[in-house]
Amino acid sequence: MKKYTAIHDIHDFSQIINEALTIKNAPFNNKHLGTNKTLVMLFFNASLRTRLSTEKAAKNLGMDVICMQINNSWNLEFEDGTVMNLTTSEHIKEAAKVIAQYADIIAVRAFPNLTDKNQDNAEIIINSFSKYANVPVVNLESSTAHPLQALADAITINEFSKASKPKVVLSWAPHPKALPQSVANSFVTVMQQLPVDFTITHPKGYELNTDITKDVVINYNQVEALKNADFVYVKNWSAYTDYGKILSQDTNWMITQDKLAKAKFMHCLPVRRNVIVEDAVLDSENSLVIEQANNRTYAAQVILKKILENLD
Repeated sequence: MKKYTAIHDIHDFSQIINEALTIKNAPFNNKHLGTNKTLVMLFFNASLRTRLSTEKAAKNLGMDVICMQINNSWNLEFEDGTVMNLTTSEHIKEAAKVIAQYADIIAVRAFPNLTDKNQDNAEIIINSFSKYANVPVVNLESSTAHPLQALADAITINEFSKASKPKVVLSWAPHPKALPQSVANSFVTVMQQLPVDFTITHPKGYELNTDITKDVVINYNQVEALKNADFVYVKNWSAYTDYGKILSQDTNWMITQDKLAKAKFMHCLPVRRNVIVEDAVLDSENSLVIEQANNRTYAAQVILKKILENLD
């Protein structure tokens, strides 16, 4: 593996999931791979699970880790031909090449602005690092994707599934803020690669990018969609067509124990209790949110392992 900026950088999901679970059982067996190697993590946005799990994964592999909060340093310029006489102090062309001298792998986290769809879809930050840094780049969440989270989700479903083809439902839920489509996009993409019966449910107007959802079944009736589900993945996202807008805060879309029934509950965290999901669900044995968070380490570790093996 030369990089991991999108789900499609994985070519064999069954193999990578099984390898991640093997790593989970013996996380220090490949410590030699990262000896004298450095992971530089750049955060344009704050992080809890992504930062801690990726740093832990790198250290499990013997790597040194440097973390930098970019927006606390200075503003980078990404446009070609710009006259830099305003707020930006350094161009990505220099910054990426300089950082690459200090890193064997660069990992980047940068959220969308949710105001300019074309700019967000262009993935300027992650693509610029991929273009100008001569080392592998890992996506820690970008404007349109969160591939490490999606891999952890796939690992979790594989780990807890009792059916050969489980029914998995991605359900929208209300939230007071406009949130990115990144987690939902990557979850949809990875579910299309797995042997699952997959459905998306959300209010009308919250359709995701059809280039991503393709022919996935969409059911606007949440209660109907959740019937007989084995796994219910819940996430808020803002509108894609009416870009970045909150079109509904209908509290009836909150996940309750009655709706969930016997299904396993999944969420990437952080989650707003009694807004996205009621306490009874989160505090039940059917909640997998802590297991998902734990699997973030092994998702990151299997990706870093594959990249390190390619460096040798």
